[in-house]
Amino acid sequence: MFPELRLLCFEDLATGMTETLTKTIASSDVVGFAEVTGDRNPIHLSEHFAARTPFGTRIAHGLYTASLISAVLGTRLPGPGAVYISQTLNFRAPVKIGDTVEVKVEVAELIPERRRARLACTCRVGEEVVLDGEAWVKVPPRSETERSPLARPAAG
Repeated sequence: MFPELRLLCFEDLATGMTETLTKTIASSDVVGFAEVTGDRNPIHLSEHFAARTPFGTRIAHGLYTASLISAVLGTRLPGPGAVYISQTLNFRAPVKIGDTVEVKVEVAELIPERRRARLACTCRVGEEVVLDGEAWVKVPPRSETERSPLARPAAG
């Protein structure tokens, strides 16, 4: 599921640019997230418990779904070197084991003097928005990304 790394500097960004990631949520993802975070709420881990909730089945942690946004920001748009500043999250609907989540990140605003980008973030299962919000990131300029080990060698 690991997306290929793409290094973008601030100068490469334009309003309207988008990147997507698609992930089918496996039981092992939810169990692993519970182990890493310590959030062992039985609605995520116990089918017996979850069956008696309004959802009727196990659901993924909301922050697991949100972490898929982080995967896009850190690997593709804007990619390595970007620094997460803030994130708002609106949890709209549950994500169940076996659901396929499509994460879309879109450049909504650029602030050149601060090298900041505001990104609109949406997670969908089918046509239903399950999570949305916006992220602010600081994006390094070309002069800094040229020193990155991920930077392409200059044409010679």
